[in-house]
Amino acid sequence: MVSDYDAIQNVKEVKLEALIFDCDGTLIDTMPNHYRSWLITLEPFGIPFEEDEFYALGGWSTRAIAKRLGARHEVDLDLDLIAKRKDETYERYLDDVQLLEPIAEIARAARGRTPMAVGTGGTREFCTRVLKKVGILDWFDVIVTADDVQHCKPAPDTFLLCAAQLGVLPTDCLVYEDTDPGMEAAYAAGMKAIDVREYLRRNRQGNRVS
Repeated sequence: MVSDYDAIQNVKEVKLEALIFDCDGTLIDTMPNHYRSWLITLEPFGIPFEEDEFYALGGWSTRAIAKRLGARHEVDLDLDLIAKRKDETYERYLDDVQLLEPIAEIARAARGRTPMAVGTGGTREFCTRVLKKVGILDWFDVIVTADDVQHCKPAPDTFLLCAAQLGVLPTDCLVYEDTDPGMEAAYAAGMKAIDVREYLRRNRQGNRVS
């Protein structure tokens, strides 16, 4: 059996109509900073948020995560306020973001040859800012964010809109993702998908948030 990690290495040999990349945790190493921001934001409310659960919810919007945590701990959270505070906290870490290789290498090799999109559960403001920060904003023909769809991942809306805006069939797209909701969204959209988490696990060791 060919692993997802091997597929990542060999995908440049496969002809595809379009590539779609998740942003946080797939193209760019932002997830530890997002987690730090969540812990700081939730601390005044006494709401715990385990790191494993945070990674399992990757691809969910900020408001959806806050709603889930508030309901579980019976805390009436102002979702707009939580999203604002979390984004303000995350902004402190923008200078720390870096590309994740070899995922960025795939995008770099396909640039100018294959239509590409970013499909993210994050906001347009922060997605474009981090892509610009690492110098790859102009690599992508389309960017679809949580601001553009009614239902975020694990619903297929994000990826379906990517395909529509790229002008290709969903079945001709390959998605790169690092979360269960993201993989579920890709498959629900009828797309092929590669789970990049094997690579990420190899590189997260020793970089867990204390």
